[in-house]
Amino acid sequence: MLPPSPARADAASQRNMRQLVLLRWLAVGGQLAAIVVVHYGLGIRLPLVPMVSVLGGLVFLNLVTLLRLARWPVTHAELFGSLLVDVTALTVQLYLSGGASNPFVLLYLLQVVMGAVLLEVWASWALVGITSATFALLAIEHRPLLLPADFATSLSPVYILGSWFAFVLAAVLLVLFVTRIAANLRSRDAHLAEMRRRAAEEEQIVRMGLLASGAAHELGTPLSSISVLLGDWKTESLIRADARLAAEVDEMQAEVKRCKAIVSGILFAAGEVTGEAPARTTLRRFLRGIVDTWPGKVGFEDRLGHDRPIVADRALGQALTALLDNAAEASATTIALVAVTDADDLILSVQDDGIGYPAQVLESLGRPYNSSKPRQGAGLGLFLATNVLRTLGGSLEARNLPGGGAETRLTLPLASLALEEDA
Repeated sequence: MLPPSPARADAASQRNMRQLVLLRWLAVGGQLAAIVVVHYGLGIRLPLVPMVSVLGGLVFLNLVTLLRLARWPVTHAELFGSLLVDVTALTVQLYLSGGASNPFVLLYLLQVVMGAVLLEVWASWALVGITSATFALLAIEHRPLLLPADFATSLSPVYILGSWFAFVLAAVLLVLFVTRIAANLRSRDAHLAEMRRRAAEEEQIVRMGLLASGAAHELGTPLSSISVLLGDWKTESLIRADARLAAEVDEMQAEVKRCKAIVSGILFAAGEVTGEAPARTTLRRFLRGIVDTWPGKVGFEDRLGHDRPIVADRALGQALTALLDNAAEASATTIALVAVTDADDLILSVQDDGIGYPAQVLESLGRPYNSSKPRQGAGLGLFLATNVLRTLGGSLEARNLPGGGAETRLTLPLASLALEEDA
């Protein structure tokens, strides 16, 4: 699962704060209407000055918040603090108008629900504890209301205790289920975002595959021509008489052979028939072949234990070759391929003492063209390796080593390569 980007998180926090501001405007309007109706309509005397002062404070807070939203991002602590201010204002209003016997005490549940939706889990539970404590405190300490004879009544302590217990139970259940539902929704959204990203990458892979397949077809003819010409050169008397020229021709023939193998691998990976059947080999021989055919010097640390028969996967071989090439391009003087089997998994680790991965590459590992190299087409090695591993049911990880250099680790199930031994 991918975490949300900082820009998206800031935008979401700002939208949430705007919703709180809107809710506060509604609360101010509702409380003002209730004060007017109760004080002037029902004849129940309320302390107007302090209660209206609380509403004025909420209006001032809203104005300051709106001015600040246009300049600075909103943090989680500010959202939590904003809800605490609303709880405090409601507590003061309830204290001035009868305490826990005031039916508007249930408005605490609105703050609890808002906290469960907008805040982190710990802050949501903190809000439950705070509102439960203030409810209990209002049952003990409050300013009594002098009710007219027609409205006068008294609530028993048992009723108040039952109301408090019902409030706590409702608040706990609300937070419990709302936070779980919110977590499920976030997980679903993250999964959908990951699927959309993979679909876009796979579409890009298809386009790259078509281009690579066409290029491989076009390269086949000139490579064959060069191979024939080099074979003719090698038979020339002048070249056979010069050891240096003969060695250079041998080297060019080896490089042409490697290029033809790469072209064949591209066609094979594209699903086209190349006239070669999938090779049956063993895991140790497959990895040793990659190390031996790579043009540079690679140390092979074999921790495979019991050798296993496999079907050689050319795409995996190309991915390993690309990682070795990356290590060489990172100015590494020592490169090692470490092969380990762990239960049902094969772990291949390419380690080097080069300059390591830049931070931006590690943050977006496996994305196409994610590279610090200026040349055109750079950044495809890790992208292709990641998708090869994904096809095989594996994964790719990379990190910089504490002593310098980098490690790229490929983990894949042995079953994706395994060949059942003949009975």
